[in-house]
Amino acid sequence: MSTSRAEPVRLVVTSGEPAGIGPEICATLFADLPPGCELTLLGDRALLEARARLVGVTATALRVGHHPLRLPCEAGRPDPGNAPYVLGMLDAALDDVRAGRFDAMVTAPVQKSAIAASGVAFSGHTEHLAARCGVPRPVMMLVAGGLRVALATTHLPLRAVPDALTTQAVLEVLRIMHADLRDKFAIAAPRIAVCGLNPHAGEDGLLGHEDGAVIAPAIAAARTLGIEAHGPVPADTAFTPRALAEADAVLAMYHDQGLPVLKHAGFGHAVNVTLGLPVLRTSVDHGTALALAGSGRADPGSLRAAVELAAGLVRRRRQAAAA
Repeated sequence: MSTSRAEPVRLVVTSGEPAGIGPEICATLFADLPPGCELTLLGDRALLEARARLVGVTATALRVGHHPLRLPCEAGRPDPGNAPYVLGMLDAALDDVRAGRFDAMVTAPVQKSAIAASGVAFSGHTEHLAARCGVPRPVMMLVAGGLRVALATTHLPLRAVPDALTTQAVLEVLRIMHADLRDKFAIAAPRIAVCGLNPHAGEDGLLGHEDGAVIAPAIAAARTLGIEAHGPVPADTAFTPRALAEADAVLAMYHDQGLPVLKHAGFGHAVNVTLGLPVLRTSVDHGTALALAGSGRADPGSLRAAVELAAGLVRRRRQAAAA
């Protein structure tokens, strides 16, 4: 085995909203470290040590990159005054991965409303990281086992989705999916099933024109580029076992078209992966669960899955580079 394959995978983990479940589920990672991983947890040391004790983890087991809270924190009660703390952790993790100090970053959930209340325009991790990297079109993809679902649009009101879908936008998402499924997931020739927007994929224009006028031309253009995309597929049949057997990933047109299916299949163990970034970033598939914060009862399954997926993708990248 080569030296590069034997090296530990270095991951930086942001602990997220301090009033949420992030600090305690992050602490659980150190009770049983994934093999071959070296984890560094970003956050306020005193807060993380207190939440570690809550879940039965020895504080000395933590490897912490200390970022001090701006204001005292009470579990279950986010304070907009700590928004700079939350965003500062994200920015530090991103900078460290880009500088090569870590191989990938894993993020615990943040409270978007608290950040917005601080006066910062913030719609999510994906958009924030993309803006800092100068990436105009990041792509959100969730993974649960072998099921991979990406989104053409993310956090938009439903009435805004049709206007956001253009042939060029859908084509660009397909190009990003194809590149990252090939380069990060080591799928040599990714097969992408593309959902229609309307019921029955528009039924030849009877139920809407976007499927034929916007999505189908994007698929055709993608195929001319060597991208194995097919559709538009009616969303109500895109996730049947037979359809999924013929696809490595599914592209849904909006958030609640694809993610309810994926979360039904793997809630609590699904992973959010941001495609199109110059760094590898994975995250949990859930929110801050404020009602559970400080109880020690939060399920860390999705965070552990995010760590394991990030580590696995780093190893694939190393193997490909060594081949």
